[in-house]
Amino acid sequence: MTTPSITARLARHSSDYGMLLVLALLCVVFSFMTLAEQHPTGAAAGEQLADTVVARFGRDATVLIVARAIPDDALFADTLDSRLRAEGIAVVATVKGQPADARAAMQAALDAGERIDVIAGNHVTTSWEIYAALAKHNRDLDRVAIVQPASSRWPNFLKAANLLNITNQIAVIAILAVGMTLVILTGGIDLSVGSLIALTAVVATLLVRDYAGAERAGTLGLVACSAGGIAVGAAAGVFSGSMVAAFGVPPFIATLGMMLVARGLASVLSNDQSIYQVPDSFVWLGRGADLFGLPNAVIVMLALYVAAHVMLTRMRLGRYIYAVGGNLQAARLSGVRVEFVLVFVYAVCGALSGLGGVVLASQLKSGAPTYGVMYELYAIAAVVVGGASISGGEGKIFNTLIGAFIIAVIQNGMNLIGVQGRRQDIIFGIVILAALLFEKLKRRGWKLVGR
Repeated sequence: MTTPSITARLARHSSDYGMLLVLALLCVVFSFMTLAEQHPTGAAAGEQLADTVVARFGRDATVLIVARAIPDDALFADTLDSRLRAEGIAVVATVKGQPADARAAMQAALDAGERIDVIAGNHVTTSWEIYAALAKHNRDLDRVAIVQPASSRWPNFLKAANLLNITNQIAVIAILAVGMTLVILTGGIDLSVGSLIALTAVVATLLVRDYAGAERAGTLGLVACSAGGIAVGAAAGVFSGSMVAAFGVPPFIATLGMMLVARGLASVLSNDQSIYQVPDSFVWLGRGADLFGLPNAVIVMLALYVAAHVMLTRMRLGRYIYAVGGNLQAARLSGVRVEFVLVFVYAVCGALSGLGGVVLASQLKSGAPTYGVMYELYAIAAVVVGGASISGGEGKIFNTLIGAFIIAVIQNGMNLIGVQGRRQDIIFGIVILAALLFEKLKRRGWKLVGR
């Protein structure tokens, strides 16, 4: 029994863990590039500043609290006010407004003969110039201390809200990529998924508007209408798969035609208008978060990846999918029902496009024929970046998920550092080409020229 060479082991590990390492490196790079001063807000900022005031100035101090009239600032001011009063510190006034409001409160306190020892605010309100302007005309303000919550340095990329935003934004692309992985594993491709998103989003919201009661639609009606949209996507997938399996139409051509038909139908059915007559509860799937604070769309996405993994690794149908992509004729001779497998993967891809359309409509609380533009390319990129062979027969579903997150991280990171528009397209193109080159070199045993 021979021991695998170091080169073989490295090649295997690069195949299994290479994309995960790339994802980790991208996170590190964008973390360094978005390192910035972070200023606490809300209740946490109020608690921190209250501790600072007590420690520095004692309980004999008199404090003026200044905040803006926005929710986070109001919460900060209310928390600080209640904490200071609980500590026995006198609060002259709590201002929630503009610089003029702060000026008026300070002037009123001075006119009433009240002492102001500390002005407590956040990083915005403590920088207002009114304090210096008033101090020039009133010596009582010369020794007033201006304090704010202590700041810290932390990457904008690693902020909890941003990480949650990445997962929520990638949900639709990742759902599409599940179906696209199945299609690519058979050696095919589906260019219609982006247009099917638009069509199914329009169909689902159109059904809600015209048949389920529009803004008064109930849960059962929303589920039925969403299922209708998914069924339309599945039917389109069955048609594309039948063209490929029964008539031998190249997948590129069959799905290109479906792409045009679906986009055109979405425009005709909606009269090129957005359909927004849906109830507030329609956003539950796209924006809701019921389990551990994760968006519901992300929970659905993860469940789909687990189901696809089980099918591809534990079920006979999964082995058939790999067999068709590896060698179609050999699979046929081995008794695999090739036509059924091909129709199945395109039907699943279409159905998941329909689910993606419903999720996107839920996130945006409307349906429109403009949805899903370029989504097919992002889904294909996720599969390819995840290491699947574009020729079929090779790939892992969880690597596709990693590929989807790589794309999401690149897009999010570029937005954070100010790279916009066509420059993002250039970088995405380079990433896809690099992934294809990596896959080709790996199949050739890392030789530049195949012999």
